[in-house]
Amino acid sequence: MEIRKTKIEDLERILQIYEDARAFMRENGNPTQWGETEPKPQRIRQDIADGDSYVCVDGGKVVGVFFFKVMEETNYAIIYDGAWKDDGSAYGVIHRIAADRIRHGVASFCIGWAFVQSGGHLRIDTHENNTVMQRVLKKNGFQYCGNIFVQDGTKRFAYELTQEMLSENEESEGSEGEEKKH
Repeated sequence: MEIRKTKIEDLERILQIYEDARAFMRENGNPTQWGETEPKPQRIRQDIADGDSYVCVDGGKVVGVFFFKVMEETNYAIIYDGAWKDDGSAYGVIHRIAADRIRHGVASFCIGWAFVQSGGHLRIDTHENNTVMQRVLKKNGFQYCGNIFVQDGTKRFAYELTQEMLSENEESEGSEGEEKKH
């Protein structure tokens, strides 16, 4: 698999991926995060024009799409019921991540790429009913930090991943493995 910037020629395929993702979300108890129409085509076109939309390509076929940018996300300025783990350094943001159902591991591959591009500091949010994405985030080392609210006023669970967190996870997994040997 590889990641590249999205081209306007990818739009039709991306819209198919998002349509399938909305159906998947409904089937898995999350009917309201993207409803029937999000993300809207004009939003995707703007992401492409701004150079912030990326696709994951496997065997010449687009299998995933996401927004990525190193930026200060205004929705992350205030966090409730918790705190960011690293509030002092620049971070990358992932939004609107979706993959087709055929190729497994696409979301994790995209997250891994974005982590490297961000310099080792990512933030992401997801709907409280999006248990599938919550599992993907935890599997990739993210820690739940609290709640944020997006422009439409709905609550999202906020997650963060830093190089330090990954190192701590690797160290604790290594210790557990060592303890099991003894």
